[in-house]
Amino acid sequence: MGIVLMHVLTNGNFGLTGFVFEKFIPSFTNFTLLFMLLSAFSMCCGYYERIQDGTISLERFYKRRYQRIWPFFAVLCTAELILDHSLNSFYEWFADLTLAFGFIPDNKIDVVGVGWFLGIIFVFYMIFPYFVFLMKNKRRAWSVMAVCLVLHILCIVRFDGANSRENIIYSAIFFVAGGMIYLYRNELKNMGRLWKNVMVIASVICTVLYYFLYDIPLSVVLLLLMFTLFTTDAICFGGGTARFLFQNKIACFLGGLSMEIYLCHMFVYRFLEKLHLLHITGNEMINYCLVSVTTIIGAVVIAFCWNRLQKQIKAKFVEEKRNGF
Repeated sequence: MGIVLMHVLTNGNFGLTGFVFEKFIPSFTNFTLLFMLLSAFSMCCGYYERIQDGTISLERFYKRRYQRIWPFFAVLCTAELILDHSLNSFYEWFADLTLAFGFIPDNKIDVVGVGWFLGIIFVFYMIFPYFVFLMKNKRRAWSVMAVCLVLHILCIVRFDGANSRENIIYSAIFFVAGGMIYLYRNELKNMGRLWKNVMVIASVICTVLYYFLYDIPLSVVLLLLMFTLFTTDAICFGGGTARFLFQNKIACFLGGLSMEIYLCHMFVYRFLEKLHLLHITGNEMINYCLVSVTTIIGAVVIAFCWNRLQKQIKAKFVEEKRNGF
């Protein structure tokens, strides 16, 4: 939801000023980095031990990754190609469909522009068995974290072309942080009340410091610490509060559609833009709120319909396979 609010504000030219609209909401773009961390953590929850033990084949592992991501992304890429039928769009469409475009340096793909995130995530999926090897134990994981931190800094101060979230080396520290949290999940869950409170206080301090130091190049390192603390807080308080916030029906419903909402929300926004519905009142604050809410609702509806269609197709396929067709 934060990323949707950020994109609407950035593209809508609403002219809103103040801390909330000039710094706070624009900073929501960094939630993509948080999702890298959460992605690594959740992938470890599902596959870390199975990869280590060899109880899942690489064939099945990669098939499941493609089946989860490719169909909806391919539909969106094809739709955008039809709308903008240029030769460059065709090139980018082809690169998008491989899901390997994250390996192309500085690719600047405009076809489903928000899809850059899938590019980096799919690179991570491709190297996940290697990631499991690197995170074999806590001692090795700390060494890997140190190396990734140095490489991250080098991407900023030395390798200009790599100074981007779209580069796997630049973003590696967030994936490794997710793996580290997985390795320490039991210790975090069983942490005493005093240390849990310390973690919450540290989260608040890091958040405040981040917005004071927002413009310095290495603020991303502070962001890493902040997101790590957010995630560990959720694990530490895995009982009532966290369950109420993150496991209620609305959160679970939106969580199940999150990837589709992320991918299609700009299509909804562009549709509103084409209909000249971005500035329908004389108050830009009201316009921003209306466009944001409409974009979110539209994206949720599209994502929900797609998921229902996909489930029906899958159910029909399973039934036909069971009947021997």
